[in-house]
Amino acid sequence: MHISLAREDVAFFSMKYYNGTMSVPPPIRVLFVDDDTSYMAVAQHLLSKYQGTKFDILWKQNGRGALEVLGQNPEIDLILMDYHLPEDNGLEVTRQIREKNINIPIIFLTSNRDFRLAIEAMKFGVEDYLVKDEAVDSVLPRTIVNILERVRLKKRIAERVKADLIAKTRTNAIKELIVTVCHEFNNPLAAIKISTDILLRQSLTPGERSVVEAMDRNVGLVEKEIARLRDLDFDTPAPPPGGETGNAG
Repeated sequence: MHISLAREDVAFFSMKYYNGTMSVPPPIRVLFVDDDTSYMAVAQHLLSKYQGTKFDILWKQNGRGALEVLGQNPEIDLILMDYHLPEDNGLEVTRQIREKNINIPIIFLTSNRDFRLAIEAMKFGVEDYLVKDEAVDSVLPRTIVNILERVRLKKRIAERVKADLIAKTRTNAIKELIVTVCHEFNNPLAAIKISTDILLRQSLTPGERSVVEAMDRNVGLVEKEIARLRDLDFDTPAPPPGGETGNAG
């Protein structure tokens, strides 16, 4: 365990856990905002006992210091926010954080259960609400780990939904373009088709008839290609790159 002290309101705790292998999971970087030094010691002890995970904690005793840290450390993974702080309370600090479009997950800490406070905190997107006396043993570190996993899952789902929406929008745009193209071609082709039919019923020289028949055939070919274009299925996923699957000879 490594503890380095800067100013009176800042302490950096690096709690390392080694499992005896070369593969060590990356640390969870936590900003702890609380002026209660005794609870900071308790939290330090709880996090250090949680095996398999390393926690790097940056400690600030007020909201002003927390906002400064967040402006300088975008790599923070999670914020532990106490309600009772000097100057602005934890709820006000949380509001200021969200107003700066900082969407780091926040766990709210308080000394007693207050459902009205919990509801107000949730309005600012707080992920969870813990009573300090109940956050014993592995509750605090396990809550941190679970919330980060839940946030990562929500992010993956949101990215997938966004990708699906973009793909659907693109497909709809292509379909609309195809409808327009087919419409723009069909009208003049129909007029040409009528004209060639009329011409073929007239007395024509062999050379003239040959030209009109060729035009009629070409119009028919264009109509077939337009029908193929109109019937394309853009809702079916494209095959993976590389062509057909099979054993290479």
